[in-house]
Amino acid sequence: MQKRICSASIFLACSIFLCGSHPAFAKKMYKWVNEQGETTFSDQVPPENSQYRRESLNEKGRVVEVTEQAKTKEQQAMENRLNELKKAQEKVIAQQAANDKVLLSTFRNLEDMQASLYAKMQSLDTQRNVAQGNLKRVEIQLENQQKKAAELERNGKKVPSFLLNEIKQTEAQIQAAYAEINSHIEKKNRAKAEFEADIERFKFLTLRNADPSKASDNNTDNQTADQIGLYTCETETLCNKAWLSAHEFFKAHATTPIDTDTDKLIMGRSPTIDSDLSLSISKIVDENKKLQLFLDIRCRDSSLGAELCASQKVSAIRSAFRSFIEAAVGK
Repeated sequence: MQKRICSASIFLACSIFLCGSHPAFAKKMYKWVNEQGETTFSDQVPPENSQYRRESLNEKGRVVEVTEQAKTKEQQAMENRLNELKKAQEKVIAQQAANDKVLLSTFRNLEDMQASLYAKMQSLDTQRNVAQGNLKRVEIQLENQQKKAAELERNGKKVPSFLLNEIKQTEAQIQAAYAEINSHIEKKNRAKAEFEADIERFKFLTLRNADPSKASDNNTDNQTADQIGLYTCETETLCNKAWLSAHEFFKAHATTPIDTDTDKLIMGRSPTIDSDLSLSISKIVDENKKLQLFLDIRCRDSSLGAELCASQKVSAIRSAFRSFIEAAVGK
């Protein structure tokens, strides 16, 4: 087929010529604009122009189909990251909903929760007491072994190697016992904090169910928003202000510098050391067409990095996000 390309200035004359001279115009025509702002009409799209946004026209010159401009690698990477963040947001919200359901089905009232907390603390205290008893036992064992070694030395005898090995083994058992006791203490503190958070959540849920007028108007209530690092924009103007303040939040809490900064994504460089906190703040549209700012915190892919991301420090940063943004926009 003969290729036909017409500039915008002679499109009308070209169309008349094509219609009068050849029936091929009855087939699809394409229109696109290049970087220089030049508009082109043709019945074929050359490969070198395939990346432009183009419109398909019928025989009457009406647009019947639109092919969006091809994305650059950078644009595609940013879109993929935004999709990942949105999925992360949806996953956390779904998990919170599941946790709420379990919470309400497990406990009838606050008294039930307090009783369960007391029983849990008692159980953990019992486990710690057992560990402390084991520690006392091996400390006495070490004391007796050291006395034997000292007595042999006083009598001018060499301490046998098996006794020295037993002493080393007992010392290692003591260190392990101390570690176990500390683990029980940390487990108790963590369990208490989780229970107290559940109690506050239970209060919120039961209050909301008892009096719906006290529920948040947002799709995600403020407590859940604080847990996941989410700010919902009430207006586009507020969202623009919020996006500016999001940069300040990033600077205040991230330990890695900004790697990507667009109108939809602020993303820090990947963590390189165990203490690094890499922040990402994305502008996402939810299912109700509301703009949201979502905070994502990444740590190094290591055991210490995972421990950091699960720490109270990271939870506090995430919880501070919404209130920081609201204060900045002057709500």
